[in-house]
Amino acid sequence: MRWPLRPVSELCEFAIDCVNKTAPVVDGPTPYKMIRTTNVKGGFIDVDDVRYVSKDTFEKWTRRSRPRYGDVVLTREAPVGEVGRCTFGDEENIFLGQRLFHYRPNAELLDWNYLSYVLQSAEVQGRLQGRAFGATVPHVKVGDAGTLLIPCPPLDEQRRIGRILADYDDLIAINQRRIQLLEDAARRLYREWFVNLRFPGHASTSVMSGVPKGWEKCTLGDLAGIVMGQSPESKFYNVDGEGLPFHQGVTNFGFRYVNHETFTTQATRVAEAGDILCSVRAPVGRLNLTRDRIAIGRGLSAIRSRTSHQSLLLYQLKALFVQEDMIGGGAIFNSVGKKELFAQPLLQPSAAIASEFNRLASMIDDQINTLDKQVWQLMEARDLLLPRLMSGQLDVSGIILPEEIAA
Repeated sequence: MRWPLRPVSELCEFAIDCVNKTAPVVDGPTPYKMIRTTNVKGGFIDVDDVRYVSKDTFEKWTRRSRPRYGDVVLTREAPVGEVGRCTFGDEENIFLGQRLFHYRPNAELLDWNYLSYVLQSAEVQGRLQGRAFGATVPHVKVGDAGTLLIPCPPLDEQRRIGRILADYDDLIAINQRRIQLLEDAARRLYREWFVNLRFPGHASTSVMSGVPKGWEKCTLGDLAGIVMGQSPESKFYNVDGEGLPFHQGVTNFGFRYVNHETFTTQATRVAEAGDILCSVRAPVGRLNLTRDRIAIGRGLSAIRSRTSHQSLLLYQLKALFVQEDMIGGGAIFNSVGKKELFAQPLLQPSAAIASEFNRLASMIDDQINTLDKQVWQLMEARDLLLPRLMSGQLDVSGIILPEEIAA
C-alpha cells in the first residue's frame, strides 16, 4: 500500500528556518544552551556537548521559535539531512543555531515521532539529498525543507510506527546515559585516588614532592607497549569486509569503541583487541578502544599496558589528555611524533594500588562494554525496521519490542 505524499509544512503548526547567522557565545556553562548541526545526529539531539550564550542572546535568538518537547529538527547544511527529536523539557533554555530547520507538527495531522523517522527514511533522505546543492558545502534551501514531500499514512498508523521506533531510541538513550554515568564514576574514582591522593591506606603513606611512598614518576613508554600506525596503500582499501578493519584516524571513533567501515587486505601496523587507540594527528589525544584486531594508519597509535592493567592505563590516559591537542605541533594541523608520545609523564602507583584500581575499573568497563553492545544491537534492529515500517507493508503487531533485544 502506497501512502499519499504531502508537503511537511502543511502538516505542521510551523516549519521555519532558524536564525541564519552565528550567535555570540560566552564561556560556559550558563543556563542558555545553543544547539548546532554537530549536536543533531541519528535521531538524537545532544544537549550536553554544547556552546553557551548570554540571556540577552538567548532571548533575541528565540523570538521566532523556541524548541520544546515534541518538536523535530533537521540540518540543512554541514551535513544535510541529520534529524533529531526534541526530548528535553520546556524548562530547559535551549535554542537552535544556524543551518537548522525547526518543525512543530500539528498533533491532529502528524505524529512527531513519525515525522522524525520518516525524515530519516531512505525515500525522504533521497528526496532531500536530491535538492542539496553547492560545490563546496552542499546545503538545502529553506523553502525546500518546508515543502519536502513525506508519506502520510492515517494518524493512528503514524502513532503506532512512531511509538515502536521511539521505544528503540528511548532505550538507546537510557543505555547511553548509563554508560556516561559509569564513565563518570570511574573518572571520579581515578581523581580521588590519583589526583587527590585519597587511595586505600593513604593516611599511613608518606608523600614526598607529591609522590606517595612506593609510587614513581614514569613515562608512557615505560608503562605501555605502543604501536605507531602506518597507512597501507589505498589500492588495498575496501568496504566489503575483506581483510582487517582499517582506521586512519578518528573518523569512526564512537563514545568508547571504534566502528568499522573501511577494510584493508594489506595491514602494515596492527592493534590487537582490547588496545587503547590514541589519535596522534588532527586531533592529538582522542581516545577509543577496539574490540577487534584492526589495521591502523598514521593518524593513530595503539597502546597496551605492560602489566595487564589496561583499565588503569585507560583512565591514566584520559586524565593525561583531558583536552585534545595538549601536546604536539604542526604548521597545518597538530600532530605528535613517537618520541614525544613515549615521553609523556604518568604517575604510577604501587603494584597493590594499581591492581586494586584496575580490578574496580575493569568491573565498570565490563558494564560499559555490555551496555554499548546492547546499544548497537538496538540500533541495528531499529535500522532494519525503519524501511519496512515506512513501506506500509509490515504488520506492527508482530514486531519484536526493544526490551526483548536488550534483555
